[in-house]
Amino acid sequence: MPMHRARQDHHPFPPRAGPPFLSSGAQLPVSPWHSLAALLVLAAALLGCGGDSGIGPDPGNGTDPPPGRTIKEDPSFASDIQDIFDRRGCTASSCHGSFQEAGLDLRSGTSYGQLVNVSSTQTGILRVIPVNADGSYLIMKVEGRAAVGAQMPLGGTPLDNIDLTNLKNWINQGAKSN
Repeated sequence: MPMHRARQDHHPFPPRAGPPFLSSGAQLPVSPWHSLAALLVLAAALLGCGGDSGIGPDPGNGTDPPPGRTIKEDPSFASDIQDIFDRRGCTASSCHGSFQEAGLDLRSGTSYGQLVNVSSTQTGILRVIPVNADGSYLIMKVEGRAAVGAQMPLGGTPLDNIDLTNLKNWINQGAKSN
């Protein structure tokens, strides 16, 4: 009975062309796991917006908020709401800063005009409807109940009760530009 030998040139995965620095035209085997790992690394990089700077605890999400952060009945857009966008990383260049994800720029000086009575590019629902926080797309996104896309801030922890309540109070008090 003849014995079969394993082929010496057999690879469990089909060879793929290697990078250009391999001069001999060598090929590298690529498994589905390598492809999956590369995809996961890319996804992690893209989901990085919305988080904090990575240094120390997130000041907007601990059980004990930093001093000075309180729920306000009538928050100011300029000092309270813009602070949420800035502190939570929403204004990062790769999110709603210079990249303007979903056509939305949340940087100071432009954010108010891009939010109040402006339709979302994803659904057509108004981003902020004065005196109607629950019907505003901004609140749907930060609460994770929007029909399209992920909960915001993307890649970060959800807003804590102080930030969420202040956003809702600002909208329900008329979404004033103050």
